Amino acid sequence: MDHTPAASVGQVDAEQVRAYIARVSGTPNGMDRQPRVVARWVGDSRSEVSFGDAALFLGGDGELNPMQALLGVFAACDVDLVAMHAALLGVEVLELWIEASGPFHVARYLGLDSDQGPGYQHIDYTVHLRVREATDEQLDRLRQVCETGSPVGDTLNRAVPMNLTLHRVDETP
Repeated sequence: MDHTPAASVGQVDAEQVRAYIARVSGTPNGMDRQPRVVARWVGDSRSEVSFGDAALFLGGDGELNPMQALLGVFAACDVDLVAMHAALLGVEVLELWIEASGPFHVARYLGLDSDQGPGYQHIDYTVHLRVREATDEQLDRLRQVCETGSPVGDTLNRAVPMNLTLHRVDETP
């Protein structure tokens, strides 16, 4: 089996990814990101979350609620991560999906006293991967990158300081 990474494997352009890595690897600040999203209440339990011109709705009938979306964001991040690294390794991905689940307790969310926090107690996830050919070493590398290279996974796996500002906007006459 030839382990030379292909230019494009599983619809990920490995050469384009390598060029990007080469461009930013010499400049550590070039790898920093600081996105800013705005979530605006639109009624009931529904919010519109926007980032520039892109937007999605969370909550309300027929939409993912924020806790479901959190699992989805984590799973989608790792789908992207696995697909990209599989291409870099020359592994052709035929099918890839991730299932994620976890328990959480809503008492504090509802304003009730509880010893349990309102967030996920833990998250279990399974990466399902069907590939044309892959060595045990390549699959081990994909597992390792899931455990150490996922920005969302890393964020969920550690305490991230949060700084809240409550800004009252007065009605204008």
